[in-house]
Amino acid sequence: MIKTILGVVASSALSIIFSCTNSNDDRMQSHPEQNSKESLKNAIREYPDSLMMVQDLIELYRNEGAYDSALTLTDAQIKKDSDNAYLWNMKATLLFENEDTLNAIKSLEHAINIYPLPEYLVALATIYAEIKNPKSIIIADELLKGNRVKSGKDAMFVKGLYYSYTNDKERAIAYFDSSIHMDFTYMFSYREKAIALYDLGKYVAALEVLKKAVTIQNNFDEGYYWMGKCYEKTGRKDDAIQSYQTALLYDKNFIEAREALERMKAP
Repeated sequence: MIKTILGVVASSALSIIFSCTNSNDDRMQSHPEQNSKESLKNAIREYPDSLMMVQDLIELYRNEGAYDSALTLTDAQIKKDSDNAYLWNMKATLLFENEDTLNAIKSLEHAINIYPLPEYLVALATIYAEIKNPKSIIIADELLKGNRVKSGKDAMFVKGLYYSYTNDKERAIAYFDSSIHMDFTYMFSYREKAIALYDLGKYVAALEVLKKAVTIQNNFDEGYYWMGKCYEKTGRKDDAIQSYQTALLYDKNFIEAREALERMKAP
């Protein structure tokens, strides 16, 4: 699945990801065979207060697309600790990935009311941008006022995303450039700049952006996927096939890349 910034951005635009610190009591990393669903359920019965184990089980449900089960477990934890901003943030991630944008926004707003971490604000602004809500710009400006050095790249990305979704592509590109200028390793801005150029029909220019991105991060699967799309538009079938294959090399579950490759290889 093509990744949105949500769910990946806390290094990146708002990391609403399941990241946990190590714990000798809670982690079972030394025995990976025990990390099955049933093993986790049994362990949780024995240690019902272990949030780390619960998070592992939620992540297992999430990975298999069992969002109802993941949300039920998350809600149970929130019932025990309703002032835990991280749990509300986790719930927002699950809701967003399950295409319940309205309730994802509500959960993020709840998290922010408890503890307004910049990551949560970026996440909320990103969702607003994707639904063309100008509140994303307001949040981005607040982030810039709060800490331009730390949050500037995310704020500029959010602004670019908003203008891209509202079809002001040239303005969007300028903001993506500002984001990249603040952090030349910020892959989301390279991707979105290339997409904006692609939408403008500037396929060669988009390719140049993507080539730079995969040079900086050679396992950037989405970069190769969009390179494939650009190569298709410029009639370079073999290069397109190779790009889709490379995207799948780095992410074997990249559905869009696999479908594109199958289409390109079809007789």
